[in-house]
Amino acid sequence: MQQQAVVARQFGQTASAYLTSTVHAQGADLAKLRELAAGLGTPLVLDLGCGAGHASFAVAPVARSVTAFDLSSEMLAVVAGAAQARGLHNVVTEQGNVSRLPFADDAFCMVVTRFSAHHWLDVPAALREAKRVLKPDGLLVVIDITAPEAPLHDTTLQAVELLRDGSHVRDYRPSEWTAMLRAAGFQPRRGGDWTLHMVFDEWTARMRTPPERVAAIRSLFASAPEETLKHFDVQADGSFAIGSTLFTATHDADDIY
Repeated sequence: MQQQAVVARQFGQTASAYLTSTVHAQGADLAKLRELAAGLGTPLVLDLGCGAGHASFAVAPVARSVTAFDLSSEMLAVVAGAAQARGLHNVVTEQGNVSRLPFADDAFCMVVTRFSAHHWLDVPAALREAKRVLKPDGLLVVIDITAPEAPLHDTTLQAVELLRDGSHVRDYRPSEWTAMLRAAGFQPRRGGDWTLHMVFDEWTARMRTPPERVAAIRSLFASAPEETLKHFDVQADGSFAIGSTLFTATHDADDIY
């Protein structure tokens, strides 16, 4: 099965769980996202890989319109229903692939993505598309889980993530994000870091991880080096902590004209 189909299937099956997930529905990063949107006036916003719509809902009160864009039709149905229930009538949904956006050049004042890019098959292509549809004076905001710079810890995180979720591609290191944003023609800035606490049973249940893969994750943690367990603050029940980072990016001044 191709990667896009895996992503669509995985998140189609778990759409409602992501709407109510505490990890996704809350966080200081959502307040920061709304603050950034408000600073642009009443922007036209595109939410790439919107998932259950939490980033869209955060910016909608200060935006002219928000387009929630995702590969999963089931996720988009959850977003549309939740937006209506919350009275957010400026949120619209559209299905598609982030590496081939069906929007005109310079269509949006703000492009955001939150906890989605680690599922994208071609992040550089998606960033180039984000730049194309972003107005010259617009703002890109990327929020995602970020891998440790230390290879030992990085390897452990990627293995655990893939065992839990077959649609996982990669949690990128902050240095990798900076390099990819620059290569796409952006001027990036690291705007904040947060720690996410994953309750093991909730984390695996949300993705309906099969029992044999849950057992494999526990085995991996059991055999991990002490310094890695300490880095991720792994608890006796398997719960652990991972980092997330917010990046802001604007068009490279040399590319505007």
